[in-house]
Formats: sequence, structure tokens, C-alpha cells
Amino acid sequence: MIIIDAHEDLAWNALTFGRDYRRSMLETRALEAETDIPEHNGQTLIGWPEWIQARVAIVFSTLFVSPSRWCKGTWDVMCYDDAEQAHRQYHRSLELYKQWADMNPDNFRLIENRPSLEDHWAAWQDPSCEGPVGFVILMEGADGIREPAEVFDWFAKGVRILGLSWSGTRYAGGTKEPGPLSKEGFELLSYMDECGMILDLSHLSEDGARQALDQFDGTVIASHTSPLARVPNAEFPERLVSDELIQLIAERDGVMGLLLGNKFLKNNWRAGMDRTLVNIDDIVAAIDHICQLLGNVEHIALGSDFDGGFGLSQVPQGLDSIADLRLIGDALQQYGYSTTDVGAIMGLNWFRKLQQSLPEV
Repeated sequence: MIIIDAHEDLAWNALTFGRDYRRSMLETRALEAETDIPEHNGQTLIGWPEWIQARVAIVFSTLFVSPSRWCKGTWDVMCYDDAEQAHRQYHRSLELYKQWADMNPDNFRLIENRPSLEDHWAAWQDPSCEGPVGFVILMEGADGIREPAEVFDWFAKGVRILGLSWSGTRYAGGTKEPGPLSKEGFELLSYMDECGMILDLSHLSEDGARQALDQFDGTVIASHTSPLARVPNAEFPERLVSDELIQLIAERDGVMGLLLGNKFLKNNWRAGMDRTLVNIDDIVAAIDHICQLLGNVEHIALGSDFDGGFGLSQVPQGLDSIADLRLIGDALQQYGYSTTDVGAIMGLNWFRKLQQSLPEV
């Protein structure tokens, strides 16, 4: 079983907290134990040995920067006041990933086209493979794109997936600031179609996602989300997907990554509550909800969002690090899913979309 995780905010963590993901998760936790980092982002769930232990072959590695109106304090350094500042901050993250791949080729590899994807995937067929972990770059929130046509430049520099919003941007409403696409948002989608950028619907409101699906002809995904039907009292319901939207995404052969934070898996769960109230059975139930709704396993995968504003205390009992993602596959098999189905959910569904969508060169 080879795993693809469709959402990890690695650069944001490195630039905000100095986290070095070549270390083990345990080493990072020990180094941060006497700091205020766990207070802001929880105990880390990610480390190099844990990726390898779980056989995480590919990560959708994000470029994430938040608008200053949502800045959480002086520690929250990856924020922006305007498009120019956003542009610079997003570039910092992109350059960091390139530095990691250039300086640590045994650990990290950028995947920008179909041949590099297929070569990387072939190497991971060897059960003894110990890296590198492949990065597919995902820009979360589009405010770093100063004008819609600039998406061509970001694509040329290796960004392959783009979400129009995190909170609201000038392109679309988002989490905590729901709303439709703007005129510039529609224009950006047209340019994304033209250059072959994959559209991530995560963080769009239902209305915005429906508009995007109507406008955009290219590949659509939702990198990290959860079925609203399972969590009807979600704190920010626009972060989840309705059954109707799940069906629309599936009609476009899109794939959704299940977000593995407790409040996306258990109704009425909130930060500060006992993590043991949620377990791997809740993950299986969310996956099964989508599979039963659609009648197949082709449109659900993983998008953990680990280290994305939460840590150990806010993930299900049994998931103590990224290494434990493999336990989800074991649980699915116990629930009656076949080995083939489990392989699709854990990695092959994302591989299929990347193989269909990444450029030839």
C-alpha cells in the first residue's frame, strides 16, 4: 500500500516555527516541548521517518499565507496586507521547497510533470523504498496571483494545483468569509483552464464551488474536506461538502481528500474536547459515506491537513503521527473493503488524477 496525502502545510510550518521535516516527529516534539509552538499549532504529526514508515510517497505540499486580518499574533509571520506582499510570501514558500529538493535529493523530490510522477511511482513499488518523498505544489488561496494572467508564471515555476480561497480573496469567498466568485475569479479560472492548472475546491463556499464547476473545464479536486452530512453542526460548514456537491465533483471525475481533524469527523466536536471521543472508525465512516453515496471508491482519498493549525490533541485516537495513516487502510479492510479498493483510497485515486492532469514535460 502506497499513500498519497493531498494536503500538508510544510513550508508554512518551516517558515513560521522552524520545523525541519527531515527530523523524526519525536525529535521535533522534544525540541518544541519547552516552547510555545505546541500552543499555537499543536504537537507535530509529521517527520521523515514517519513518512517512510507509512509509505507516504507523495504529498501535496502547500503554499499557504493568510491575510493579515486573520493574523493570530506576533508569532504568525506568514501573513500579508496586499497582493504584492502575498506574492512575495508565496514565493518564499515555493523557493523553500525547491531548496529542500535541491539540497536533500534523497529526502525530497519535486513532481511537476507526468514522466517525473511515473518514475517516482515506479520507484516506490519496491517495498524497501525509503524515499524521496515527492512534492506536488498546491497554492492555497490565490491572493499571491497579482492579476489573473499571472497564473501562467506560477505554473511555469512548478505550481500544479490552485485553490481560489482560504478565507475570502479578491477571487472568491472562503472559510469564515463565504461568498461567490468575483469577476476576477471567473477570469482566473479561464486562464487556469488554458495553462492546465488543477482546481482545488477546498475552502470555497457551496455557491462558489458550483460556480467554479460550471465555469471550469479542467481537472477539479477538493484536497482536504469532509462530508457535511456526517458533521451537520460543523463550526464552519462552508469547509465541508454537501452530498449534492460530492455528487457534482464525482460527475467531473474529481477526487476529494478526507481531512483528518476531529472536528471534521465527529459532529459537535470542538478543540479542547477529549480526542478519544473520535477514532479511526469515524474516519472509515466518513469514507464509507462517500463510497455508499456514489456507489464506488473512485472519488475519495486522503488529505490529512496534518500540522495545519492543529496537532496531536485534535486528531482521532489511534493516529499518533503520519506513520499511522496505514491503520486507516487496515480498518477499511476490516470493514469489508477489498485490497484493491483500499489501495485506491489510500493513494491510487490521487495518482490517477495526477497522471491524467500533469503536463507531459
